[in-house]
Amino acid sequence: MVSEEPHAPVAVALDAVTKRYGETAAVDDVSLRVREGEFFTLVGPSGCGKTTTLRLIAGFEDPTEGTVRFGGESVAGVPPEDRDVGVVFQNYALFPHMTVGENVAYGLNFADPPGDVTREERVAELLALVDLPDTADRDPESLSGGQKQRVAMARALAPGPDVLLLDEPMSALDARLRERLRVQVRTIQSELGITTVYVTHDQEEALAISDRVAVMNAGTPEQVAPPRTVYREPATRFVAEFVGDNNVFTGRVVDAPAAESADGSASTRADASAVVDGHASASDTDDAVTVDGGDIVTVDVDGEPFRIGLGDRDEGLRLTSGDRLTVCIRPEHLRIGGDRNRMTTTVESAEFLGETTRMTLDWNGRDLVVRARDPLSGAVAVGFDPADAHVIDIESE
Repeated sequence: MVSEEPHAPVAVALDAVTKRYGETAAVDDVSLRVREGEFFTLVGPSGCGKTTTLRLIAGFEDPTEGTVRFGGESVAGVPPEDRDVGVVFQNYALFPHMTVGENVAYGLNFADPPGDVTREERVAELLALVDLPDTADRDPESLSGGQKQRVAMARALAPGPDVLLLDEPMSALDARLRERLRVQVRTIQSELGITTVYVTHDQEEALAISDRVAVMNAGTPEQVAPPRTVYREPATRFVAEFVGDNNVFTGRVVDAPAAESADGSASTRADASAVVDGHASASDTDDAVTVDGGDIVTVDVDGEPFRIGLGDRDEGLRLTSGDRLTVCIRPEHLRIGGDRNRMTTTVESAEFLGETTRMTLDWNGRDLVVRARDPLSGAVAVGFDPADAHVIDIESE
């Protein structure tokens, strides 16, 4: 798992938390840090453990192993109503026998409203915040799905919780409404500065609204990072293939690494086993090479030599001829007619998506995904810049 060190006080921490149901681990040895005021999202496919993780934070489930902490203090044995959290469920769970205002005020039956305000003032304040003024006397059943979602959020915020937990609150809404409401949810969170943990299976949603994202798989986070890092620098093959379209290749470092000259052409070094992109190895071990961020190595993929750029995270990396590299290239980085790392492909299908066309290409029996403005057909040459290839994994011989 790849994570980033927190720079703000920690509001919620999970330390080696596991939750088992019989022999099945729904959450497996998870350690996470959610910073104060952060919008932190758990994203992943069904059954990956994201909702169970949220329920462990809320107190609806107890961990089999490990500790959940709020502000550095363990909340083991503390019931949900005493954890100072607000929860918005997938189905909103509004009380049909209460008005909108009574729903919002429900949590104030157990806690005084924050600040020097009355219950009525707090309800009016929150309904205005979620853009539903003058609805306090309405029946919840008269509201649209998006309005119900906002009422549920106002109800969760009424007691002034330290942490807001949202469990796929927009999954039942249509795509256009989801896009509009996710902006509103993020705006409300930013205005209040409330620590928020959000669960979704929608990768686009997670990237659009989060400060940081934890990509969950098989009960554990495979990467925890800001959205741009998750998208541009996936830490594992699962993350690369789950978050957006991607083209993933695995090949071997060849004996003759190629370096780019100033004009973009490739040149072969004389002492190939000891040089990568012009950097001589200082090692006294066989053909191991020390490479730096920005260096370029040549990787053989199914008999085709590709020049692959190494990022800054690979500074001081040790490579040996024969090492296996797994790399990915996003569809937007495959360029039609590109002359570097050129591949001759055949168009299999094209989907018009408005701003772009998503095409599936056949290259030596494997599918590639590329995005372009206009659909193409027949034989198409594509290429990519070595710097646009991201190294996911390196396996030494």
